[in-house]
Amino acid sequence: MKAVCLLSGGPDSAVAAAVAKREGYELYCISFDYGQIATKEIESAKNLARALSAKEHRVVNVSFLKDLYGPGVTALIDKNMPMPERFEQSVVVPFRNGVFLSIAAGYAVAIGADVIFYGAHGDDAKLYPDCRQNFVSAMSQTISAGTDTKLVVRNPLGNVTKADIIKLGAELGVPLELTWSCYLDGKTHCGRCESCRNRKRAFEEAGVKDPTTYPAPG
Repeated sequence: MKAVCLLSGGPDSAVAAAVAKREGYELYCISFDYGQIATKEIESAKNLARALSAKEHRVVNVSFLKDLYGPGVTALIDKNMPMPERFEQSVVVPFRNGVFLSIAAGYAVAIGADVIFYGAHGDDAKLYPDCRQNFVSAMSQTISAGTDTKLVVRNPLGNVTKADIIKLGAELGVPLELTWSCYLDGKTHCGRCESCRNRKRAFEEAGVKDPTTYPAPG
């Protein structure tokens, strides 16, 4: 059995891929360079794919999205926009998961995969429309119809919190120290952006030692 796993470099997608591996799937990981400021995501994804013994790992350049969206749309690709410390619309990349899943579907058909895994979770579903269960179901049906296959999209973390994901990752032996969450691209996680704050809180709530290096306070 083959699974295509969207691998961003963060803990959510890493744990989703580990779930696929636990279920006996051979992992074919796919990551995307969409012009994001946090290029360390790609480095982390490569390290995670190796750690998870993925059969293959593709990094797909979709940096045309940066030109397509243009300036002022999302702080994740526009360095001239301020990076918020709490959720704001500026951290949303429009229909990002839809684009990624569509490309992953083509890859899945090409290699004869049975399923596409991605790491959308319950906390994200409250804020991001392309992380919600109705979106996952609709994309799964569309991909199956558009490929004339039984290919399905799964988000095994769809009903759990980020803290639950950290707990599960620890239980599955996922090397969480290899993951990258920060929206910026420094030597360490900034510790201030919305994603870093979510990461820190998740480790605290999970009761799992946080391996992340943050700048010293002060």
